[in-house]
Amino acid sequence: MVTLRIGFGEDAHRLAPGRPLVLGGVELPSPRGAVAHSDGDALLHALADALLSSFALGDIGDFFPPSDPAFSDLDSREIVRRALAEVRARGGELVNAALTVTLDAPKLGPHRAAITGRVAALLGLPEDRVGVGFKTSEGLAPDHVQARATVLVAAT
Repeated sequence: MVTLRIGFGEDAHRLAPGRPLVLGGVELPSPRGAVAHSDGDALLHALADALLSSFALGDIGDFFPPSDPAFSDLDSREIVRRALAEVRARGGELVNAALTVTLDAPKLGPHRAAITGRVAALLGLPEDRVGVGFKTSEGLAPDHVQARATVLVAAT
């Protein structure tokens, strides 16, 4: 019997000059990037947390503690690979992912195809099963990036 599991994740980082802005594994042109222990890819962090939550496995801080210097500047694709492996080890198979990023600048629309393609390849899904949306904070939070992710997982 197949059961369906839903996972949700959310992440946010403060923006500062001199840091790269990475979203979905794509480095974007921006004078500011995320302040974080890893590469600060809020989109992939939210995705990893969503994957982990689909099996009630905690969050990425449990697997990659920010207090551990071994994870400094870690490529967030490694975090997602680990979370996906944890899901698969429990008989889960990712069906689709819905992702939303809130960021005032730079505008992300021109980068949608690159981000969608990179995330789909990372997850081993066709691009039509990875929805990526962008929002602004309407000026309410111009100094941060936030991402949310929801995943559907089929489990045996």
